[in-house]
Amino acid sequence: MSEPHDSRELLGQARRVRSLLRAGSRDLAEVDPGSTPGLPEMDSTEPKAWSRTEVASLGAQLTEQQEHLFARAKAGVDRRRVLLVLQAVDGGGKDGTVRHVVGAMNPLGLRIEAFGPPTELERSHHFLWRINRALPPAGYVGVFNRSHYEDVLVARVHELVPRRVWKGRYEEINHFEQGLAADGLIWIKIMLHISYEEQRKRLLARLDDPTKRWKFNPADLNDRDRWHEFQRAYTEMLARCDTRQAPWYVVPADRKWYRNWAISQILLAHLSDLDLKYPDVELDLDSLRGRLAGPQANRG
Repeated sequence: MSEPHDSRELLGQARRVRSLLRAGSRDLAEVDPGSTPGLPEMDSTEPKAWSRTEVASLGAQLTEQQEHLFARAKAGVDRRRVLLVLQAVDGGGKDGTVRHVVGAMNPLGLRIEAFGPPTELERSHHFLWRINRALPPAGYVGVFNRSHYEDVLVARVHELVPRRVWKGRYEEINHFEQGLAADGLIWIKIMLHISYEEQRKRLLARLDDPTKRWKFNPADLNDRDRWHEFQRAYTEMLARCDTRQAPWYVVPADRKWYRNWAISQILLAHLSDLDLKYPDVELDLDSLRGRLAGPQANRG
């Protein structure tokens, strides 16, 4: 298969990849973390180099779409905004996705939020309170590095709240997301799916590299000890909260180069669906040009 030669072919590929990676009702155990769904036949024997070139090209497309979105909001003709939600086990590649995929876009139209354990203030509010405060404004592409889904993942596995509480949160989350979708927020929720062995390699790499040891948290090993419990929690999360208005995608992420390429494709497919164009702005062009062409003002 050759690489796309025009925008229609490029968009067709993006939509095929998006369809292949839609979570649906699949069990995570059925998804090979090392697989590459939708990947075209590559002429290059260096997939990492190929991916870098492709992601850079896709990044240019994403930046153009992002600028249209931002311009329409500034002109007051469109209140839509996009939110990319990234969830994964420790070492899953959330930071790498932000750096390599989101980093290709214009930072002036981005809002990136990373969620850690809730603060004392956040714990005193409803679990969605801090999420609502971090939502992107109209015209922006927002990114959540972890999200409200921690409250049905970590809270469940570590029994931070009773079963009836985290069970009830699925419906709360769906209602929250559907209300925001009706108000113009475009949800793109991605679960980065890595294998147990790949996580081991990545955590070891952090220990072996002095420049990455700051990222290592010994508590991550406690979560690794409960790997199967987290996999069950992720599977139920995907089954209960994958909706038409706020879809989940499972991206096999053992191969970082494929992860970057696939997420770029999903983003392009969603942004293209918005049919974005620069806004029509009513200006008296002749008068404005005349003022600019007139004599220089006295600067006193």
